[in-house]
Amino acid sequence: MSTIDQIVVKIIKEQELIIGPLAWSQAAKVHGLHIIDQKSGAVSIDGNAPTVINSLVSQYEHLFGRASKEVCKDAAASLLVSLSSSEVPSSLR
Repeated sequence: MSTIDQIVVKIIKEQELIIGPLAWSQAAKVHGLHIIDQKSGAVSIDGNAPTVINSLVSQYEHLFGRASKEVCKDAAASLLVSLSSSEVPSSLR
């Protein structure tokens, strides 16, 4: 699994701890993000990965406010170090 895929799954799973299975249904609404297997956490991304991640963070923030964005940032923090600065989505900076 790529670092980007790991970031997406980590964000969804952290949101799931707070809002339950709704986290997965919200993630499924994000254009370019495909949930392959929720149980194993398998996802795929079509298109520009930072844009898809920004959309995912925005989806959670739209429903649950700024606190959701902070949860996303915290979830991804340990994985962002392996990305170049140009690869880090703006929503996670």
